[in-house]
Amino acid sequence: MTKEYLISIITVVKNGENTIEKCIKSVLDQNYKNIEYIIIDGNSNDKTKKIIDKYKNKISLIISENDNGIWDAMNKGIKLAKGEILGFINADDFYYENSLEIVNKYFNHNNIDFLFGTVEKYKIMHGYNPSIIKWSFGFYTSHSVGFFIKTKKHKEVGFYNTEYLSADLDFFYKMIVNSKLKGISTHKNEVFGKFGKGGFSSKINYIDHLLDLNKIRLNNNQGWLFVNILFLLKIIKKPLKFLISLYKKIFN
Repeated sequence: MTKEYLISIITVVKNGENTIEKCIKSVLDQNYKNIEYIIIDGNSNDKTKKIIDKYKNKISLIISENDNGIWDAMNKGIKLAKGEILGFINADDFYYENSLEIVNKYFNHNNIDFLFGTVEKYKIMHGYNPSIIKWSFGFYTSHSVGFFIKTKKHKEVGFYNTEYLSADLDFFYKMIVNSKLKGISTHKNEVFGKFGKGGFSSKINYIDHLLDLNKIRLNNNQGWLFVNILFLLKIIKKPLKFLISLYKKIFN
């Protein structure tokens, strides 16, 4: 008999009036109904609160207060979640209507702790390759929209470290390398949803992103020389992007 897991979906948002309604509706319109939906709003001062309020009777929990950024807000949601499985969808993104049915199917039929679903970004992002994590963070599809994990396992690994810009990558490293959790990806044609343009990750300066990745790797006990060789290779790979970012960092 197939179990219907209670799936907690967390959306964090601040001033997302242009996209939040589509995001909310994509959760509420799921074919799968055993959902706890939590929205953590960073005390928005645009129309975000008003839009959320339209759906308050269908949303399990709404918190609207100042926070210390996206990862602090996500940690609040995780602490409040009652579901057996956690998923995350940012205000710029949305699910396709059968996504959570697919999630439930995978957790029923596989002995796994987490799942990476196929996600549509600028292209179809598919697969999961943990063997490359020690030198590349391009091993997975997406945190928002694509990532689901057993709540108990998430809490065992820990919360998101708010000192990082890419705290999800730090969490994934700990999840895979340190805690050795078991995970798989969905089939390529099982697309969970679409990752919008203009989200948090797109606003991070390139050089700041690389420095953040260095800090994550070093704090997870990877060797200084190896980490900095990776850093140099990334600069060589994208010299123009690096020079533009460096120029902005110096003169802005």
